[in-house]
Amino acid sequence: MMKRILTAVFLMLPLPAMAEEVVLGLSKNQVAITTSFDGSDILVFGAVKRETPINTEEPLEVIISIEGPSEPIVVRRKENRFGIWVNTDSLEVDRAPSFYAIATTAPFHEVLSDVEDLRHHVSIDRAIRSVGAPQNISDAEAFTDAVIRIREGKGLYQLLEGQVALDQQTLFRTRIDMPADLTEGNYITRILLTRNGVVVSKYEAVVDVRKVGLERFLFNMSREQPFWYGIMSLIIAIAAGWGASAAFSMLRNN
Repeated sequence: MMKRILTAVFLMLPLPAMAEEVVLGLSKNQVAITTSFDGSDILVFGAVKRETPINTEEPLEVIISIEGPSEPIVVRRKENRFGIWVNTDSLEVDRAPSFYAIATTAPFHEVLSDVEDLRHHVSIDRAIRSVGAPQNISDAEAFTDAVIRIREGKGLYQLLEGQVALDQQTLFRTRIDMPADLTEGNYITRILLTRNGVVVSKYEAVVDVRKVGLERFLFNMSREQPFWYGIMSLIIAIAAGWGASAAFSMLRNN
């Protein structure tokens, strides 16, 4: 009985406040994809709220990441067989973000330890999840590396070391560019405060990326009414071809 009373009293006590925590701001919490959309950028800024004086001997570091919707992806390996490139092996990566950007105040290995990276899945390779591989594939990591290499080339994966400005160990800010070919969905913005490579505080917010206007109408139609979407696409293609032919004939006759 006494043990239960002590447990109840303990649960009623106020939890100790975190010595440092994040107060976040975003330049936008929604990105609209239109027919003329050619990319966007997001300004992430905020401040460190403290209950204790600034620790000048062990300064804070800041990590900011934006992660797009994740989905499985099949990666295929091609080899040259008798002058023809053919698919040989394939592996399904269980989880790969459609977009992933990390910005830091210093080199990544200095702001986050490997143990903390393993715990919070911050680095690009740890944000990708691949559980198992067929027995005939001994180099499964090569397939994950291929996903990272291809998406880095398209600007979908970014590591921006030293791109977070931290003023007076209190105010921080960074700008992250987002390419034109974004996947719809919720983009998780995560801020980690670290000291000596260990996470001392974290904060999350969501940026909503959606098609709007004509893009939304066509997208919904292609999913909900594929037959009429196909007919409309055919009519537009015929009309465009006829218009181009007529314009070319007029120019030739003149």
